[in-house]
Amino acid sequence: MASGVRRTMPRRRGGHTTAVTIGAERFYLTANQHHDGGLGEVFLHWGKHGTSGAGLVSTYAIALSIGLRHRIPLAELIRPGLGQYFLPNGRTDDPEIPRVWSAVDYIARRLAIDWLPYPDRSALGVYTLAERAGFRENPGGAGTRGPFSLLPCRPPGPRHRPA
Repeated sequence: MASGVRRTMPRRRGGHTTAVTIGAERFYLTANQHHDGGLGEVFLHWGKHGTSGAGLVSTYAIALSIGLRHRIPLAELIRPGLGQYFLPNGRTDDPEIPRVWSAVDYIARRLAIDWLPYPDRSALGVYTLAERAGFRENPGGAGTRGPFSLLPCRPPGPRHRPA
């Protein structure tokens, strides 16, 4: 089926919920699969219902779900979320993703690790800890990108505009 053609989710579907703490905030990310085994929809719960932050991350999850229903590749949907910087950010209790720039950055990384094959994740620069450890053990080997840190040295600065 072509991209852009809407597909519906089955009435009964499998999925999983990931609970994570980012900074001091608790998030619940639910990812449900379509009958073909691919990711079909995403839900995110954060904090008190009705707050601005909870509404914004929920809207991001809804946008991801609508894109998935219309067969937009997951890699294309999560690429803009990688590296987004805002609070809460910092350390997480997820052993595979120990530090993030924001909740949106975490969602994008978690979905990539859970749902994308290695070549697609590699193109996005998203790796598991085991893959990162392999890079450190073999920094100059064929097919590796060399050693790198879990996050860039400093947060992205404001965009510079020509005067």
